[in-house]
Amino acid sequence: MAGKKRRVRVAHELPKDRRLAIKKALEEHESEGRPEWDRSSDWGEFRFMRKRVKKGCMRTIDMPLLDVDMGDSWPIPVTILHGVRPGPIVTIIGGTHGNELTGPSACTNLLSGKFTGPDGPLDPKTMAGTVRIIPVLNLPGYRAKSRYFPDGRDLNRAFPGIQKGSTTSRVAFTVTKNLINDSDIIIDLHSAATGRSNMPQIRGDLSHPESNLLAKAFGIEVILDSRPPKGSLRKIANKMDIATITYEGGGADRLDQNAVKVAVHGCLNVLRSLKVIPKNPSRPRFRLNAGGSKWLRAGEGGLLDIFVNPGSVVMKGDVVATISDPGSPGLSVDIVAPEDGLMICTATNPFVTAGTPVGHFLPVTKHIDLLKSQIDDRNVLVVNGSEEDAIWRDESEMVEIDVEGEWSGGSVDAEWNMINADETEQEDES
Repeated sequence: MAGKKRRVRVAHELPKDRRLAIKKALEEHESEGRPEWDRSSDWGEFRFMRKRVKKGCMRTIDMPLLDVDMGDSWPIPVTILHGVRPGPIVTIIGGTHGNELTGPSACTNLLSGKFTGPDGPLDPKTMAGTVRIIPVLNLPGYRAKSRYFPDGRDLNRAFPGIQKGSTTSRVAFTVTKNLINDSDIIIDLHSAATGRSNMPQIRGDLSHPESNLLAKAFGIEVILDSRPPKGSLRKIANKMDIATITYEGGGADRLDQNAVKVAVHGCLNVLRSLKVIPKNPSRPRFRLNAGGSKWLRAGEGGLLDIFVNPGSVVMKGDVVATISDPGSPGLSVDIVAPEDGLMICTATNPFVTAGTPVGHFLPVTKHIDLLKSQIDDRNVLVVNGSEEDAIWRDESEMVEIDVEGEWSGGSVDAEWNMINADETEQEDES
């Protein structure tokens, strides 16, 4: 019948224990009334690092990562946009890993005159609340084109940090004190580690109610229900009951403009959802809430020739890659999709040995036609925000798809390489 909306059945396929935990948390949750955000409340200047930012103003303030009198303190620029009305403190971070460039590029875009100038969406004269944007958190790693700090440690495994600990631990302590503690919302922008590339995706603990709502507010299709790894920024922020999500898009040591565009769009979507900036947020046609995945692995060693991209929609039996060995001319092995689904991550390193993961696969058999209705001419899912014509939808018009499973190794990325070997969810010893 013309004009009548087709009702689509919602799948509920997350693991039962996880689904019940999320349901219980959301039922018990009531978004706190924040009287300090009410427009009738007092709203004055914002203070950061003993400096002041007036209402309706934008100011960049350097924050030293190390408290030293001698040597490099590694000051990083923190740009603060302080609105004219009460609202939340939203912190947007890029470059936690120095060789992941999606975050630095997205933050730089957000700080351009197109967004912060008169009539731009981030013009502080029309904003509520306070937005802090940190394009590069790991400045020494960025300068060295390295994931790590100079002491060889991963900042995103060092939180909350120790004031007199290792170099990286001291930096984590400073970041916790000055950027995490007073935040209401944190968006941490990342890319995949070396050797692979991610399609745009959000990771968040969906049993943490405010983070669940924040993940949806970002406005893209793929949300991975992911408990934060020990020592991560997201874990310590969730412990403080701060809504925090991680965005992943693209790969290390390169710029994926599509991933950058989605990141910018998602950050603006969150700010619109929070009523920090004007206009309604856009929403995708559907969401994949994933609790687990499958791995596609090399059965033999050799050179990998991969035929799909991050975000490719594949059908059972499709050849996604072949492996050949220059030492054995004429011999090759195919890697095929085990069922219908979505490639959320693919390898970029052509050298493989038997057992090397070459693809991170999300089974979506029951709703594959829905995914196929939103692909480009390369069979890649068109992510909300990657094109200019993103539209606003009411929440009731969306299709929710929950995908069952568990994360092999204990976390989303634990199987890829040793970088992620410590990501298994652990309880603190105390």
